[in-house]
Amino acid sequence: MKKYIIGLVCVIMSMSMCACGSSDSSSEKDTASSSKAASSSAAEEDNSPYTMLADFEKGASDKFVASDGWSNGSPFDCTWKADNVTFEDGLMKLTINETYEYTAGEYRSNDFYGYGLYEVSMKAIKNPGVVSSFFTYTGPSDDNPWDEIDIEFLGKDTTQVQFNYYTNGQGGHEYLYDLGFDASEEFHEYGFEWKEDSITWYVDGEPVYTATENLPVTESKIMMNAWNGKGVDGWLDKYDGTTPLTAEYKWARFTKAE
Repeated sequence: MKKYIIGLVCVIMSMSMCACGSSDSSSEKDTASSSKAASSSAAEEDNSPYTMLADFEKGASDKFVASDGWSNGSPFDCTWKADNVTFEDGLMKLTINETYEYTAGEYRSNDFYGYGLYEVSMKAIKNPGVVSSFFTYTGPSDDNPWDEIDIEFLGKDTTQVQFNYYTNGQGGHEYLYDLGFDASEEFHEYGFEWKEDSITWYVDGEPVYTATENLPVTESKIMMNAWNGKGVDGWLDKYDGTTPLTAEYKWARFTKAE
């Protein structure tokens, strides 16, 4: 995000939830076929080795919900809209757009997750002033302390990824990692393993950075979003108003620590 940068701006997050027929015989057949396919996909996910798997090639996941109709306030110069979260071409797409205001896309889990391995396959947005992300978050809106672990791509330079975390609202742990490729050009896998005594971030399966001090402890929701910032030009560079801009995701998954 960021989204949630406290080093620059003090933000109190508030989260909300939101989440789609015909009557002739052919429609009934289509509905039955779709239900069968959905059941099959759910069974495949339930039989996977992962604690939670959202495979966006199969469309929307019942484990997640699209944020709709609200804004985090500064430094987010946008309002979350469910219409900005779409599923096509075997991908989930989170889009920054503009109508009478800037709108953006966010997808977040219904459940809370704790220690374990969090992974995503994604392609970031390349454009000044925007962020594409994969992270865990909980806070006052959940009656919890603000705990967060981040993987963020700053659109001004997508040859880098920013890692960060917050513990009870205390951040300032930003670390920029040089990828050796442009994250906006191809899909790559990113993740972090959250343990009681460490957080280790991964790129394409390889560990690249570890933090060990003052770590988050509160179970959190898994989140993905794409947004444009305001008043944080020193961090993101000034947003130039370009729309639409889209971050793409193939899947997200979580494996609980043993």
